[in-house]
Amino acid sequence: MQYLNIAQIVISVLLIAVIIVQAKGTGLSGVFGGEGNVFRTKRGFEKILFYATIVLAVGFFLVAILNVYLSTK
Repeated sequence: MQYLNIAQIVISVLLIAVIIVQAKGTGLSGVFGGEGNVFRTKRGFEKILFYATIVLAVGFFLVAILNVYLSTK
């Protein structure tokens, strides 16, 4: 059970780091401003960060659900 807590902490720190490294200017003002970069193609390091964010977020939720499921038993 302890390894799940450690895994969740490591994944959360990595997820925070990946989100911070991503491109600036895509905050709340970009949502309402209709910024033109929404549908552009991601290339190189930006694409790796994009996929890493998705994988880490899914991994975080899976570990969290597994942690809750195993703690009830």
